Amino acid sequence: MTLDDLAAVAEAAADAAGAAIRPHFRTQLAADLKSDSSPVTLADKGAEAAIRALLSARTPDIPILGEEEGGAASDEGDLWVVDPIDGTRAFITGRPLFGTLIALVRHGVPVIGLIDQPVLRERWVGIAGQETRFTSSLGGNGTARTRACAALDQAEFASTSPATFGADWPRFEALSARTRRTSWGGDCYAYGLLALGFLDIVTDATMQPWDWAALVPVIEGAGGRVTDWAGAALRFGTDGRVLALGDARLLAPVLAVLHG
Repeated sequence: MTLDDLAAVAEAAADAAGAAIRPHFRTQLAADLKSDSSPVTLADKGAEAAIRALLSARTPDIPILGEEEGGAASDEGDLWVVDPIDGTRAFITGRPLFGTLIALVRHGVPVIGLIDQPVLRERWVGIAGQETRFTSSLGGNGTARTRACAALDQAEFASTSPATFGADWPRFEALSARTRRTSWGGDCYAYGLLALGFLDIVTDATMQPWDWAALVPVIEGAGGRVTDWAGAALRFGTDGRVLALGDARLLAPVLAVLHG
């Protein structure tokens, strides 16, 4: 299959996940706590099961790594990497600031990324070497593009939660103080907004492969850059510190603050 063919499979899997998620949205759904104290619901589990069923049927030779059902990260060949609901806290509190993430990683490099917001029916699709596509029930369909912003003091900055930073909080605070404005929340949705040019910097510090793999093709296909806090490309084994920039010219000043 070509990358375009595989992206179509990812979109079909996102459709299946959305069908599993929407009936549970803004219902009094019980949430259990996983070993890392993050919440999980029947919607998370049902969506991952739906994704796995479709991917296994369409691409039986490609293994799957998912947040809820596990799997093994590998730099060999192709690997689907899946997060059925990125932003479960937002989901269980009725906020449509969550999304389904599906990525294809080839020899350790993310080459397809999909962010799907199943309630707003918004979708970002990134394919290596192509411009990122964006569709929305709210309009604005077409190509996603980041915006130009080379000055740190003009940058709109966002992150998911202060709780993710721990000992890195002083570094985050120093960066926040240098930007125009800081906003909280959004999980993968914030990264989608960066790809649309509404944010300039998004960072989090405890991300797993299923959290970041889909973001890379989406943001880079929109003209942005995704690295770790050392400015290196994200690969399996990264320490969870992820930095997304709408304008690559921000990389040097941001790293200077983080390591200053």
